Amino acid sequence: MPVDIVTFGCRLNAFEAEVIRSKAEDAGLSDTIVINSCAVTNEAVAQARQSIRKLKRERPSARIVVTGCAAQTQNAMFADMAEVDRVVGNDDKMRGEAWRETRDAFDIGTSEKIAVSDIMAVKEMAPHLIDGFASGLPRVFVQVQNGCDHRCTFCIIPYGRGNSRSVPMGAVVDQVRTLAERGHAEIVLTGVDLTSYGTDLPGAPKLGMLTKQILRHVPELKRLRISSIDSIEADSDLLDAIADDARLMPHLHLSLQSGDDMILKRMKRRHLRSDAIAFCNQVRRLRPDVAFGADIIAGFPTETEEMFARSLDLVEECGLTFLHVFPYSPRPGTPAARMPQVAGNVIKERAKRLRATGEAALRRRLQAEIGARRDVLIESEGQGRTEHYLPVAIAGERVGSVVPLMMAGSDGERLIT
Repeated sequence: MPVDIVTFGCRLNAFEAEVIRSKAEDAGLSDTIVINSCAVTNEAVAQARQSIRKLKRERPSARIVVTGCAAQTQNAMFADMAEVDRVVGNDDKMRGEAWRETRDAFDIGTSEKIAVSDIMAVKEMAPHLIDGFASGLPRVFVQVQNGCDHRCTFCIIPYGRGNSRSVPMGAVVDQVRTLAERGHAEIVLTGVDLTSYGTDLPGAPKLGMLTKQILRHVPELKRLRISSIDSIEADSDLLDAIADDARLMPHLHLSLQSGDDMILKRMKRRHLRSDAIAFCNQVRRLRPDVAFGADIIAGFPTETEEMFARSLDLVEECGLTFLHVFPYSPRPGTPAARMPQVAGNVIKERAKRLRATGEAALRRRLQAEIGARRDVLIESEGQGRTEHYLPVAIAGERVGSVVPLMMAGSDGERLIT
């Protein structure tokens, strides 16, 4: 039986899942389920544990290996689960050697479960070109950065991913060129803290320079998209590329987290509310049709109703279209976990209101798109996405193609041609 991967969490985990599959199968593993875990919330960790128990009941003969951010930060907890056969570290999972060692451990029946190295000792990042992408997926991801040097008070991820490290520009350009030549229409640059790209490389190139190099040296690339960024770190080259090259998609997802300055300070963020608004206004002047998404946390410790109201207001003041709402979840070992907590029912109610505000913002944007002609990437039978990442119901178009279509209407959740 093949190696099955069950992935939780971010797009980066989804990308890495394909690397894991390739490395594990090359190592000779079979009848193995790999749980690629997420540590961003308590709920994500609980979901991984529930999945492990369920999968073991369904496939009692399968070996279960846990990896990912939660495996890195809570390896002993997973190793204590009777259903788990092996725990592999978050950097180790990207190396073939770790999977060969896992195969050998299974063959000899060792009782040692934990194979987790020191993530903070990792200083370099190797590029990974996924052969599985050769199947012609319309949109594929290229990992250009990993880890984070910042220490936001709510975040456990630096301890699961290590410090920031980047793939050299030449290797990224080569990857993008190869994927474009294979027929993938859209490439998404992804990382943990994408706007810190290059700080560890010779000459310290920034994300904007990388973006310009890709667009200049891979003319056959149809569409380039950037995943989540920290707006305070966006550099002038990135803004130039947004303004000057239509192949860079007019859609940015921002790590905002809150609309209140005191909460941002307690989060140890590096921007103020006014910075977020100014950035959105600046980009909108350069690219008037841009669509913004944002991460916002509901119920951060000490957040009052007035502070929360500023996050609600930020949706309109920044002109956000997509919201990714996180109900605050205290992560053991983080400073925020020791701060005065907001009641759970209040967090849940605030998250519900934020999501409703986001849904209303999306409906307004969809309504505003009616009558516009957009280039739609056909993702699958019956669905595509515009340059702005808005979903579109389509029919009769070839998957993987980019087709100019008139937006005739909206059902409140997607556009209709």
